[in-house]
Amino acid sequence: QVQLVESGGGSVQSGGSLRLSCVASGNTIPRYSIAWFRQAPGKEREGVAAIASVGQTKFADPVKGRFTVSQDNAKNTLYLQMNNLKPEDTAMYYCAAGPVPWFSLLSHSSYTTWGQGTQVTVSS
Repeated sequence: QVQLVESGGGSVQSGGSLRLSCVASGNTIPRYSIAWFRQAPGKEREGVAAIASVGQTKFADPVKGRFTVSQDNAKNTLYLQMNNLKPEDTAMYYCAAGPVPWFSLLSHSSYTTWGQGTQVTVSS
């Protein structure tokens, strides 16, 4: 069974940076699409960034130009580099994996495995 463990969250001031990590069990990273989602209190979970199993990436409009996603297959790890953070980026960030086609990369209903989440708080 695939397991995902996120880390790297924390509290930063507006304009700061954080790098989130998602370590996956097994050979998950090369085989499945992997994505980052976030959920703020009172809001729906939304896709942030994703890498398809075939290598395509996709970013949500609010984070384009500020967030990048990368993977290290040898370490079975997905990274989310977040720069120029804004208070509206405050949320619980989740890593997710699954056999998701590229056109559904930011659709949370398409993913089958989720991590426990890591909190990101950005103060103004």
